[in-house]
Amino acid sequence: MSPASSTFDARRSLDMESGAVGYYAISVLEDAGLIDISKTPFTIRVLLENVLRNSDGGVATDDHVRLAASWRPDYRPATEIPFMPGRVVMQDYTGGPVVVDLAAMRDVVAEAGMNPSIIDPVIPSDMVIDHSVQVDYFATAGALAGNMEREFERNTERFKFLKWAQGADWSNLRVVPPGTGIVHQVNLEYLAGTILTTETERGITAFPDSCLGSDSHTTMINGLGVLGWGVGGIEVEAVMLGQPYYMLMPEVVGVRLTGTLPEGSTATDLVLSITEMLRQVGVVDKLVEYFGPGLQNLPVVDRATIGNMAPDYGATCGF
Repeated sequence: MSPASSTFDARRSLDMESGAVGYYAISVLEDAGLIDISKTPFTIRVLLENVLRNSDGGVATDDHVRLAASWRPDYRPATEIPFMPGRVVMQDYTGGPVVVDLAAMRDVVAEAGMNPSIIDPVIPSDMVIDHSVQVDYFATAGALAGNMEREFERNTERFKFLKWAQGADWSNLRVVPPGTGIVHQVNLEYLAGTILTTETERGITAFPDSCLGSDSHTTMINGLGVLGWGVGGIEVEAVMLGQPYYMLMPEVVGVRLTGTLPEGSTATDLVLSITEMLRQVGVVDKLVEYFGPGLQNLPVVDRATIGNMAPDYGATCGF
């Protein structure tokens, strides 16, 4: 039995040089009288698009769409919605066990006489090997090479396994080798797409980038306008294998930024001030969304610093 199609008829098309690209217009929800888009935070708009798109033959239903669209600043529905992120990002300490599970499942499938490659993440998944590095050498020209050499000595067996994973015939799993950089910086500079595309039965579909990570500071990607946050390794593995992440529609706390940073101050000073303020407000399990004229004076590196600290001020994300 094939998944049901949405009754909202939200799919639209853009004519690009490379051909037609489809997308899902949340404006249909406003046309149906379900929500006022102009008064809806951008984080909620991303969630609305996600549920709307996945109601068209995906993991969501029209009831989920109506549920998500019932969100208001003073009202949050008490029933969960299925959120299917565009991709998954892991670091090696929490991502390693996930790859072990995938390898074990492939062994079982092979023993049953079937093609083991049917065990494969259903959404793009990246694991960045960065969490095993230790600082044995510093303040010398050879510090990087020396620390990497010791890292390989300490993690030989584990790295051999992850090297196998890097070369296995996955369709949707990439392994970023040691020495490339910290997972959040790699995610920001190399992995994020801001707009992702996928091939479906109805053609190419474009949608906002979103990600779930196995590290709490995955929120650093919020500085690029990508909705993402950290969850547990089990949740990440479930999402990789096609199980949506069920969540309540969140409360959103807005932070209006104005002016510019004083001379001599940095994004670290700013985020520490924001953290102190938001801890007093109380933003646990809430999405924090920054807006206002001050944003135009903050480069991506400063925005990423603010997003990175979301777990420290208790929020799910700092978008």
